[in-house]
Amino acid sequence: MAFLNFISIYEFRVKIWYTVAMKNKWLIGIDEAGRGPLAGPVAVGVVTVPTNFEWRLIPGVGDSKGIAAKKREAIFFQAQKLRHHRTLDFAVAMVGASVIDEKGIVYAVNLAMERCIHRLALNPEDCHILLDGSLVAPKTFSQETIIKGDVTEPVIGLASIVAKVTRDRFMAGTAQKRYPQYGFEQHMGYGTELHRKMITTVGRCPIHRASYCKNIKYVV
Repeated sequence: MAFLNFISIYEFRVKIWYTVAMKNKWLIGIDEAGRGPLAGPVAVGVVTVPTNFEWRLIPGVGDSKGIAAKKREAIFFQAQKLRHHRTLDFAVAMVGASVIDEKGIVYAVNLAMERCIHRLALNPEDCHILLDGSLVAPKTFSQETIIKGDVTEPVIGLASIVAKVTRDRFMAGTAQKRYPQYGFEQHMGYGTELHRKMITTVGRCPIHRASYCKNIKYVV
C-alpha cells in the first residue's frame, strides 16, 4: 500500500511539473539561512533555472544544513560558473539584526526575498516559484510551498546553499574582524555555549539580535 501511495504521489508531481513546464520558462527556488541565530543577518537565496535545467551540471545539491562546509563552497563556486555562462542565475540578500529586532524575523525574511526578486527582475507571467517551509512569495507569482523542500527539490536546495554560504562568509569574515571576541567564525552567530558565555562576559555587540538575547544576562 505504501509503495502504491508513493507511485500516486510521484505521478501527481510529474503532472504538476509537466503543467509548470508548459506554462512557464523558469523555475524559481527560494530558501533562507540564519533564521535562528543570536547574532548576524538573516539571508534569503533565490535561484532561477530553466524548467528543463540539467541538474547533472551541479551535482550534490540538497539541504545546506546536511552538507559539509567545503562541499557547500564547491557547489557555490559551480553555481557562480553557471551564472557566468548564463545557465542559471541567483541572488542573495541579507537583512540585519536591527530590522529583525524592530520588525520581526518574518518581515526581515520577506524584505530580503523581495530584494532578490527585484534584482533578478522576475516576471510573474513566465515563472513558477518553489519555496521551503513556511515561506510565501508575493501573491502575483504562481507558487508552491513545500515542507522540507530543500531536501526534495534541487532548486530550493541550491537556494539554501547560496544563502548559507553568503551568510557564513559574512559572519566568518566581516563580523569576525569587527568583533573578534565572540568567535563568530566558529558558530556563525548561533547560540552555542561559547557564544552565550561571551555575551555573558562582554555583553552584546551591534550585530546581536537583542530580541533573541533577552534571557542572556551580561555580568559586569
